[in-house]
Amino acid sequence: MNVYLDHAATTPLLPEVRETMAPLFCEDFGNPDSLHSFGRRAAFYITDARDRVARVLGVSPSEVYFTSGGTEADNWAIRCLGEGDLTLSPIEHAAIKEAASLRGGNTYVCPVGEDGVVTKAHLGRTMPEGVGLVAVMAVNNETGAVQPVEELARAAHALNAVFFSDCVQAACSQNLQELAAVCDALSLSAHKIGGPKGAGALIVKKGVKIKPLIVGGEQERRLRGGTPNVPAIVGFARALELAAARREDFCRHTGRLRDLFEQEILANVEGARVDGEGRAPNISHLTFARGGAALLSLLDLHGVAASGGAACSAHAALPSHVMLAMGRSKEEAERGVRFSFGMQTTEEETRFAAETVISCLK
Repeated sequence: MNVYLDHAATTPLLPEVRETMAPLFCEDFGNPDSLHSFGRRAAFYITDARDRVARVLGVSPSEVYFTSGGTEADNWAIRCLGEGDLTLSPIEHAAIKEAASLRGGNTYVCPVGEDGVVTKAHLGRTMPEGVGLVAVMAVNNETGAVQPVEELARAAHALNAVFFSDCVQAACSQNLQELAAVCDALSLSAHKIGGPKGAGALIVKKGVKIKPLIVGGEQERRLRGGTPNVPAIVGFARALELAAARREDFCRHTGRLRDLFEQEILANVEGARVDGEGRAPNISHLTFARGGAALLSLLDLHGVAASGGAACSAHAALPSHVMLAMGRSKEEAERGVRFSFGMQTTEEETRFAAETVISCLK
């Protein structure tokens, strides 16, 4: 048996999404910026997708900007939103942490608790006068820790700062309308929710100033030039609709399997520890006495696919910056394994995976 427990890295394309995208590869293939009928047809698909995304989020279509994915959306936000210095959490995705060096000005990193959660008090210590942008992700991509976005946004707004949240890992389990209501800007990615790779969005509320990311075209209100990836954008919109409609079922299903998995591991592996609290239901980050890359390779050989954290950093032989921020030692931060579940995961697969982890560790 081969079991895929790395849905936080990417998800399989949903059949409904594939069906929606299919006509755009060969039949309705036009460039949406062309003025002839082929272009107008493609442009209609883009407009319709923008409307669909806006309805799911409860925002205006004019506040939806399509991107190539979460990394681009994060870069755009950090480099081009707001004026002045930046405050971010230490558990952010690398797209945000590294983009901060390109923003200019000062960057302040607020602390995080041992539970992996940023509090209003943590944030308050690193928001001196001059901070114009605050960035805290909604759900951590390694531990699944859910952040108090509404509270943090209020704290940022009290100092007239723009509040941005990376919601890439939140889209499958959190109420996106509630998040969109309190954030000035947020990012999303299609392939984390059953959509295609290569599509995402940056939502920027009216009245919030943002500079162009890519120049050289009139696309996305002249803020992000380049011919749109029409099939991927349409697939993203459909995947987002499905994720919102199935959110409660997703949380119930993945939460039950995640809890079953952890119970089996903790009952049979001495010293195993669950990392993070107040977590999204689909993510389980466990630290073992003998974990890390060697365990991941052994699990893979025995049919279980998991990860050490973010897929984009999987090839870097570094301790987890998230675990270090939570107060773990460098050695501990190298021994964590992330297991993440999806709607396609079965109880049989979950039990097999737990048994395999136990067997490999013994």
